[in-house]
Amino acid sequence: MSILIVTGIEGVRNCASVVGAQLGMEVEVAEGRKTALVALRRREFAAVVVDETMAECDPSAAEAIWERAGLAIPLQINFALSGAARVIREIRAALHRREREQGLARRAATAAIESELKNTVAGLLLHSQLALSGGDLPSSVADKLRMVADLAGNLRLQLNAPTPARGDTAA
Repeated sequence: MSILIVTGIEGVRNCASVVGAQLGMEVEVAEGRKTALVALRRREFAAVVVDETMAECDPSAAEAIWERAGLAIPLQINFALSGAARVIREIRAALHRREREQGLARRAATAAIESELKNTVAGLLLHSQLALSGGDLPSSVADKLRMVADLAGNLRLQLNAPTPARGDTAA
């Protein structure tokens, strides 16, 4: 993971090296829109920090950078007023916020998939058991339906079994 800082302020490389050391990430500095766009074409960044002064002076440049930032977290910071400590706090907070959002999204997706799978297995088990209770089935079909019912029952038990990653759930 790396960070792109876009600013024309002199001495920002010192700030960038402090940010990189504190966050344990590589920090690349772009001194303008063209350099930033080249860097964004070259690789992905975890965050793109644009100097507020630059964004206000050239909004179209800032917009072009945001459009090409991909999945990077966009941040706008006034480097003339903010020291390295503030920049680090802002970036760290944004990265933590992104991690929390991704964790929530993963848990929601996992729950949705698990629910859909449990519903499908329950339906398969129910339909196979209903078909078996019909009575007038050839023995070969009944054997296959019993196999399907057994497999669905075993899968249901496995889905309901508590695991360290999932915890207790019921279908």
